[in-house]
Amino acid sequence: MIPRYSRPEMVAIWSPETRFKIWFEIEAHATTKLAELGVVPKEAAETIWAKGGNATFDVERIDEIERTTKHDVIAFLTHVSEIVGPEARFLHQGMTSSDVLDTCLAVQLARASDILLGDIDRLLAAIKKRAKEHKYSITIGRSHGIHAEPTTFGIKLAEAYAEFARNRARLVAARAEIATAAISGAIGTFANIDPQVEAYVADKLGLTPEPISTQVIPRDRHAMFFATLGVIASSIERIATEIRHLQRTEVLEAEEFFSPGQKGSSAMPHKRNPVLSENLTGLARLVRGMVTPALENVALWHERDISHSSVERMIGPDATVTLDFALNRLVGLIENLLVYPENMKRNLDLLGGLHNSQRVLLALTQAGLSREDSYAAVQRNAMQVWQARGDRAGLFAQLLKSDPEVSAKLSASDIDAMFDDFYHLKHVDALFERVFGPEV
Repeated sequence: MIPRYSRPEMVAIWSPETRFKIWFEIEAHATTKLAELGVVPKEAAETIWAKGGNATFDVERIDEIERTTKHDVIAFLTHVSEIVGPEARFLHQGMTSSDVLDTCLAVQLARASDILLGDIDRLLAAIKKRAKEHKYSITIGRSHGIHAEPTTFGIKLAEAYAEFARNRARLVAARAEIATAAISGAIGTFANIDPQVEAYVADKLGLTPEPISTQVIPRDRHAMFFATLGVIASSIERIATEIRHLQRTEVLEAEEFFSPGQKGSSAMPHKRNPVLSENLTGLARLVRGMVTPALENVALWHERDISHSSVERMIGPDATVTLDFALNRLVGLIENLLVYPENMKRNLDLLGGLHNSQRVLLALTQAGLSREDSYAAVQRNAMQVWQARGDRAGLFAQLLKSDPEVSAKLSASDIDAMFDDFYHLKHVDALFERVFGPEV
């Protein structure tokens, strides 16, 4: 986590101050329930809340204690006892460190998820707005990077919208899966603490009780959560890569906004580079790189070890902070994206109508020519256009009309009718209704 790629709201979730506040709430809620069950004095639970509930925990003091104890939770409890006094001895009754650490991590990841869901909602709104704007902005579709058949820029954006709608649903599911509390004590058997305490703490923190834990919450939950973040990052990169390709000088169908005073190169004053898209590509790689360690954390020894701990202390903050920043950067990129329909039309016409080859192929088969002969006839004329130099406008249709095998089956007017580009867009409305509903 570095300030350059961080936003304050997400960073705050992972601050020591926030972490220690959550730790206190876990411990204090547990003590409240223990008091209700008659395990600890009710007055002790009240004193803990009264003295610690609004306390500011001294991070430096906790670090100082930890240098001796070599144990973060013990250091924290020692510091709390300095604030609360003798009643602090009733904290952590029947609990183990993982009860605090894992439940706290669940709270942090759930809160991070809520921020990320808000990010995705803003992204979906931005994509939807631009998709409506360019619903009929005709452009060439490409497969293998080569001209294929026409589509619209709006359809490209509708595809992105549908993808991020799926990502939102995935994140909702991942949030639900990660938001579990474990207050089950050593080895997870509840030997020294009543399961009612876990249920009470979970309810207070907006979590659900972990159905069965060992001494830790099962790490398949965390693996799924971080895998979901990796998928979202990959979707960000897909859009960023598309924009980078569209901004290439030879294409220039879309372009990142270039603000007044912005510089593209220290050496070449003319440069306008897709730096935001390139940045997003790099950030996506970082988030995906954190998925494999999360998957490897699933296989812990017996009822627990701490090989997962160092991993999660890093990837928890880094993955969520990075993805939050990337999503917000993508929102701005989409909102301000410069789109050039005139360049799209120019590129569409580069190959003299070759993008209509399938229509001619199908017409020949319907006119009685075998598919093999139809394909060969269309391809031999298409290759002449492909190899031609200079202005290719109308060349493909002209060659087809001059081809004896083709003209024996299709009239000149039949061929001309196959070069109406908007034929390819007749189902745009249906596609938009599938993605956005009837209002668009």
